[in-house]
Amino acid sequence: MQQKILDYYLQCGMFTYPGLYEDYLKTLPDDVKELGELLRKNFLHRTTLEAGNVGTNIDLKYGDMRKIPWWRQAEDDNLVTTAAMLAEFFRRDGRGITVERKAEDKLVLTCRNVAILMASILKAKGVPARVRSGFAAYFEGTNDAWDHWINQYRDRSKNRWITIDVDGSWHRTRFDMYDMPEGKFDFSADVWLDVRHGKRDGKHFRNAGGFDGLVCIAWELFYDFHCLMNSEIIYLHHPVPVMLNNFKNLSKEKLKEIDHLAELMKNLDENFDELKKIWETNKEFRILSGALL
Repeated sequence: MQQKILDYYLQCGMFTYPGLYEDYLKTLPDDVKELGELLRKNFLHRTTLEAGNVGTNIDLKYGDMRKIPWWRQAEDDNLVTTAAMLAEFFRRDGRGITVERKAEDKLVLTCRNVAILMASILKAKGVPARVRSGFAAYFEGTNDAWDHWINQYRDRSKNRWITIDVDGSWHRTRFDMYDMPEGKFDFSADVWLDVRHGKRDGKHFRNAGGFDGLVCIAWELFYDFHCLMNSEIIYLHHPVPVMLNNFKNLSKEKLKEIDHLAELMKNLDENFDELKKIWETNKEFRILSGALL
């Protein structure tokens, strides 16, 4: 592993930069699983809030939904950065990230935000970390693979990247969510290429907005590409070629360009320099559209 790659993933971008909270993050647990469990107790997923005390929350492990203010909504569009999340944690409970956070004081955020905060904390502690976007087929109650964001961090003692899923860690699985075996998480580059080559059915891969198929996979692919460049963009932003109304008109040549990007991302550390070159020169893959952009 080249040191420049590890140094790159120690850097923070706009979304992971903790600002004045950096020293506070260093006080949080060093053990990755302990840290992840602590974070998980401070977040509430929008689907859990909507469903209430049923299904995966029948045992109230995510908190008693009856105690949540009736006006509380998903907060992904409001708290898009680590600094914003931390400020709101402290506003609701002066102890910050705490194991004793009340259900009504949890932040209602999804996997992107959890992964961003986890990466920020690890970086603050001197641990190379990155956010990844793809699909998870291991959630309870579904046979489909759903869009999902997770983390990887570099374990120097084991000399490898370790894949972890903090947001999904309370789901029942037969593997360790804090050292996920290869093949359990569907990285978007693998999915894109498999579907393009007819090896898997694109309809199996879905997102919470009700989309599936290749356009949904393309969005995850570019989320992942931007994450790998330390820019963990929000759900509403996409490169222009893969915007919903544009994707269906993509030329064969443009699809092959995306294929090439995916091939590089399959072995991202070996192809890091080439991926950085695309990031620094390819306007179509970097410039975003959506919302106010």
